Amino acid sequence: MIVDIMLPYYGSVPLMQAAVRSVMAQSDPGWRLTVVDDGTEPGVPEWFAQITDERVRYQRNERNLGVTGNYRKCVGLAEHEYLVMMGTDDIMHPNYVATVRSVIEQYPGVGMVQPGVEIIDATGTVVSTLADEVKRRLYAPRVESRELMGGEDLAASLLRGCWFYFPSICWRTDALKAVDFRDEFQVIQDLALVIDLIQRGEQMAVDTTLCFQYRRHAVSKSAADAITGSRFTEARAYFVDVARRMDEQGWPRAARAARRYLSSRLHAITLLPTAVLAGRMTGVKSLSRHAFGPGR
Repeated sequence: MIVDIMLPYYGSVPLMQAAVRSVMAQSDPGWRLTVVDDGTEPGVPEWFAQITDERVRYQRNERNLGVTGNYRKCVGLAEHEYLVMMGTDDIMHPNYVATVRSVIEQYPGVGMVQPGVEIIDATGTVVSTLADEVKRRLYAPRVESRELMGGEDLAASLLRGCWFYFPSICWRTDALKAVDFRDEFQVIQDLALVIDLIQRGEQMAVDTTLCFQYRRHAVSKSAADAITGSRFTEARAYFVDVARRMDEQGWPRAARAARRYLSSRLHAITLLPTAVLAGRMTGVKSLSRHAFGPGR
């Protein structure tokens, strides 16, 4: 079995090159890397041209497609049974492909595989952030080694607190192609996609084997949007809608989790002092409404 590793690229050249090298260093040879360049950085096509490994493919878009557009293109280019939508600045440990292939062998046809992840900062140093510790200690399921999850249990767990790491997930390709990235979402796109798949009956295998490094930057799209409150305007609209869908699905526990959206409310509360000090009063109003308003 070959795993399609799709890398929608835009941004730092050195970080992208580190990501590519980490794929090429896999202990299991069962992979193919496709880099889809949505930028115009000089020297990038030439760097790929000197890579002789036939498993590495590179193409540059004729025009900028944007994040969602480039993700869609990557999904469309995937040809093998499973794919990974790797972050352009993340790192695979050498055992990543071997780990996800082992999980798939145990659970044939599984829709998603979430392996073990550690967090690195902009310099590549392993770090422990408050957000990730909360994910791990309060919201992530207690898995001894490997576990298969799905249905209302998985939906309710994720709607209480989104604990997966999107770029590290290995997806069954046809399952991912059956749904679509939502244009109306920018920050909560990943959770919306996974919940859509769960509603379609897909399951997630969770494995604790550490094999992926997720890079968390001090300033990101989601962090910048959080202070202005726009992140939570989007999140609130999503949770209201998904609560209705969970009711229609007959999943009352998941619907309650969506209406409470506790982890998202707590996140908004922690950002209120920063928004006040920055004088972002529109952000303060949005954060306050999200944190303390009714879940409807």
